[in-house]
Amino acid sequence: MRRPLAVAITGGIGAGKSTALQAFRRHGAATVSSDEIVHHLLATDDTVRDALVDRLGSQILGRDDRPDRAAIARIVFRDRDALAFLEQLLHPLVSKEYLDWREQLGKLDHPPKVCVTEVPLLYEAGGDGRFDRVVVITAPRRLREARRNAPTDEREQRLLPDREKVRRADHHYRNVGTEAELDAWVGDLMARLSQAAPEKD
Repeated sequence: MRRPLAVAITGGIGAGKSTALQAFRRHGAATVSSDEIVHHLLATDDTVRDALVDRLGSQILGRDDRPDRAAIARIVFRDRDALAFLEQLLHPLVSKEYLDWREQLGKLDHPPKVCVTEVPLLYEAGGDGRFDRVVVITAPRRLREARRNAPTDEREQRLLPDREKVRRADHHYRNVGTEAELDAWVGDLMARLSQAAPEKD
């Protein structure tokens, strides 16, 4: 089994993490986002559903009787205790799903050399030790607000400052240019990461 080189993308809200993840996919990496994993858990895991209903109430269920993310967000972003509960519930499950996905990649006949995951709260949740490389995407606050078409909110206050993320990361991209420029940077980095990928576990 040859395990792919495990790369995490992190950064502030609106910095361009998802755009970078798409660029890594175009350049041959296997990719998944924490958001995709959370969506899967909410849609399929009855234990998660029951725990959320017990803590937040049945009003968080949608018409399909599954947890509705917008309804959950309305509660947790004004209730820090509820947010802490949500994170304590989901973070271990997201980590397990990711590690299982990475293990399955390594069992493929032709596994990818690099797998990349978007993890918004990577450092805040202490998850950086699970990865071989960390990429931080940053952008000035006003540019991030313009991309989101919304001002920064209290979620930003819970994040490590960009300068600390950059200090701890292996690679940093300041995303103030075009998507093509970001794509070119990712392509160059992918070439280097592919050379650094382990041959086998």
